[in-house]
Amino acid sequence: MHNFQAADDALAGKTILVTGAGDGIGKEAAITYARYGATVILLGKTVSKLTAVYDQIVAEGGAEPAIVPLDLKGATAKHYKDMAATIQSEFGQLDGVLHNAGILGVLSPFEHIDLPTWQDIMQVNVTGAMLMTQALMPVLKRAPHASVIFTSSGVGRTGRAYWGPYAVSKFATEGLMQVMADEYADTTIRVNCINPGATRTSMRARAYPGEDVNQLKTPADLMWVYLYLMSDESINTNGQSIDAQRK
Repeated sequence: MHNFQAADDALAGKTILVTGAGDGIGKEAAITYARYGATVILLGKTVSKLTAVYDQIVAEGGAEPAIVPLDLKGATAKHYKDMAATIQSEFGQLDGVLHNAGILGVLSPFEHIDLPTWQDIMQVNVTGAMLMTQALMPVLKRAPHASVIFTSSGVGRTGRAYWGPYAVSKFATEGLMQVMADEYADTTIRVNCINPGATRTSMRARAYPGEDVNQLKTPADLMWVYLYLMSDESINTNGQSIDAQRK
C-alpha cells in the first residue's frame, strides 16, 4: 500500500471537504486533491490562510474551491447543518471528508490539566468532528462511494505521559471511527483513520520545539495515503487506522 500511485484523474468529479485546510497537512491535502481533479471545500478558522490555498489551487489550474470560514471551537450543530444544506444545494453530493483540524493544547502533568483546556480540545478534536459528520451524512449518502477520514495519532493508541487531553481525544477519535465503520459497513460510506506520524508541521513544532525539523517528513511525503483513502481504490477499505509512515 505504501507504494500506491494515484492516476492523474483519480479524484475527477469528486467534491471533498477538508477541515484545517489553511495550513500543514490539511493545506497539502487540499492542494493535492485539487491536482487530482477534485473540487475542494476549504474549511478553517483563518480566512487569509484559506484564501492563499484557494489562490494556489486556481493558479495551478484546479477547479475553483469553496471557502467555509468556521472555528470548530465555537461551532454548533446548527452551523454544521446549515453547511451541509449549502453543500447539497451547491454540489448535490459530497464524496469525501478529511477531518484534519485539531488542537494540541498544552503538554502538562495530569494533575495540572485544567478543565477549559480539556473541553476545548475535546470540542475541536472529537465533538466538532462528530457533529459535522453527523450533519453531513445525508449529503455523503448521495455519493456513489463516500470516504470519511479522521486524523489519529500514535498517542491515540498508546497513552503517553503529559499528553493528557490530546491523547485522550485521539483515543476517542479512533473509537468514533471504529463505531462508524462498523455501523456503515454495508453502505456506500467507508470510514478510516490516518496516523500521520512525526511530520513537519506547526503543531509538531509546538510539541517538540528543539527538534531538528529537517529530520521530519513533510506533509507532501504523506499524500499517498490521503489519496488512497479518498480515491475509489479504497472502496473496500473500512475501519482501518493506517500509518502514513513506515515504522
